[in-house]
Amino acid sequence: MSTSTKVKVQEFGRFLSSMIMPNIGAFIAWGFITALFIPTGWIPNEHFAKLVGPMITYLLPLLIGYTGGTLVHGVRGGVVGAITTMGVIIGSDIPMFMGAMMVGPLGGYAIKKFDNLVDGKIKTGFEMLVNNFSAGIIGMILALIALVVVGPIVAYLNHMLGEAVNVLVNNHLLLLVSIIVEPAKILFLNNAINHGVFSPLGLEQSAEIGKSIFFLIESNPGPGLGVLLAYMVFEKQDSIRQSAVGASIIHFFGGIHEIYFPYVLMRPILILALIAGGMSGVFTFTLLNGGLIAPPSPGSIIALLAMTPKGGFLTTIIGISVATGVSFVVSSFLIKYTNSTSSLEEANEQKNSMKSTSSSSNLLQRQPQVIVFACDAGMGSSAMGASLLRGKLKTAGLSIKVINKAINNLSSEDSFIITQNTLTERAKKKIPNAYHLSIDNFMNGKFYDELIIELKTKEASTINSPQENIVAPLGSSNVLNFNNIKLGLASTSKMEAIKYAGQLLVESGYVKEGYVNAMLERESLATTFIGSNTAIPHGTNEAKDEVIESGIVVLQFPEGVNFDGNIANLIIGIAGKNNTHMDILANIANTIQDEEIVKKLIKTKDVNDFIINFNININ
Repeated sequence: MSTSTKVKVQEFGRFLSSMIMPNIGAFIAWGFITALFIPTGWIPNEHFAKLVGPMITYLLPLLIGYTGGTLVHGVRGGVVGAITTMGVIIGSDIPMFMGAMMVGPLGGYAIKKFDNLVDGKIKTGFEMLVNNFSAGIIGMILALIALVVVGPIVAYLNHMLGEAVNVLVNNHLLLLVSIIVEPAKILFLNNAINHGVFSPLGLEQSAEIGKSIFFLIESNPGPGLGVLLAYMVFEKQDSIRQSAVGASIIHFFGGIHEIYFPYVLMRPILILALIAGGMSGVFTFTLLNGGLIAPPSPGSIIALLAMTPKGGFLTTIIGISVATGVSFVVSSFLIKYTNSTSSLEEANEQKNSMKSTSSSSNLLQRQPQVIVFACDAGMGSSAMGASLLRGKLKTAGLSIKVINKAINNLSSEDSFIITQNTLTERAKKKIPNAYHLSIDNFMNGKFYDELIIELKTKEASTINSPQENIVAPLGSSNVLNFNNIKLGLASTSKMEAIKYAGQLLVESGYVKEGYVNAMLERESLATTFIGSNTAIPHGTNEAKDEVIESGIVVLQFPEGVNFDGNIANLIIGIAGKNNTHMDILANIANTIQDEEIVKKLIKTKDVNDFIINFNININ
């Protein structure tokens, strides 16, 4: 599988899981109500048990549909997504989790396309009327389509899928899914698999028979625990053996499975141990008719036992123990008789080839007031990372607040964000103007130590330097952000390149449409090529009223653009508000006078290089 295909699979899987994970609390609430109050529950209560059916039939699918629509187009998308989801709910007699995951985003997409179509065309005073009626009409149409068409189709597909699952279960073949699941987890698809695939399947099965084995496939901590225990016993390097102790506690009791991934990457052959442990666990659960009531999140032994139905505790414990034992035996042999392909630190960094990475020292310009750890759910790994950094900051005497959030909950106020490498690009799209740092493993102490050294350095420079002399990077204001930097562009004509730069200024909100023509007019009067393979197209003086706010865009043409005989590899479109042109030009000049920097910027594939090297101080 190519890297691009892996990324697409990961993104699709994360999108699916993102519809489920924010609503895990609702699933757990339903699970507790079911476990406690149904006739076979711990404390049967007919009145309280009335909640079980409506919650799984209406509440949970509607939450999924709303969340899916919100992911596509905010609250309006969520509302239309929920309306559409109601169509598939009524159109079937089974819980419509799969249907909700299909039509919720569809509703969000439909209203998004409508909003884009009428953007700027609604007469003043009619905005609320159009917004409300458009959502209602589009939602109604989609709900009718979902009722008549989508609901029956999903119900049929669900029936076929259920039959296939029954064949696997009845023939004890479900264990074969571990061949796919365990390696996929190492690619950080664990949340996508668990909450994007197994949770919807499990919830439907649980609604029918009161429990589901699907909740025990990915979440079983046994395979990972077996690997860590084997490292604790047979690993020769003291540092790795000792680190495995803490990792096993966090993995088993904290439920953060990502922590054992680097240990497997040190010896990729250990994937065989994970598969063997996973298969033996699934086989045991199948043999003993095991299952959970609702998805355990995170995958901690505590969460698994909490979601175990009455009379099922022994089965759950036995299945986890068997998976741990088998994984331990296989891992012990592999660790004892094979050499690691890398150190733990190198294993942490192996994942960087398929992830976006950043260096803390490259991005940090001044000490932040708040550091945000972000992950899919805003719990688990991000909470662990936040806790570790919080302790190290306290020890270092730095009073910086550290919090953790879900990526979807990031806001424009979050200016310093740390994410796992696989999630960095997603966080950048959400908050493009923030400082984004990538971490391979939230237990990577070296990363935190280097960050703290940099933070202490910035604290000292802030104290020792007058505030007015601190030069902020372009990327820390609205003058330049990641979205305004376009790399690796194919060569084109001078005027087409300038038009592209102008349009990018328009799309970024810096200028009005008329400014683009003013840039072309300015170029016809005299070239804006300024040497050092750089051109700085901008509008005429008469177009200053077209400027909304100061900003620049950067276009990189590795093969160059012909500016009247001169080759420009860097084209920097400029819009200056209130006579800030000179400040912007001065900072650009300071950068391009260094030939080595220019050579690097012409070839770089990392937008951070531009954020780092272009500085501005608009007075």
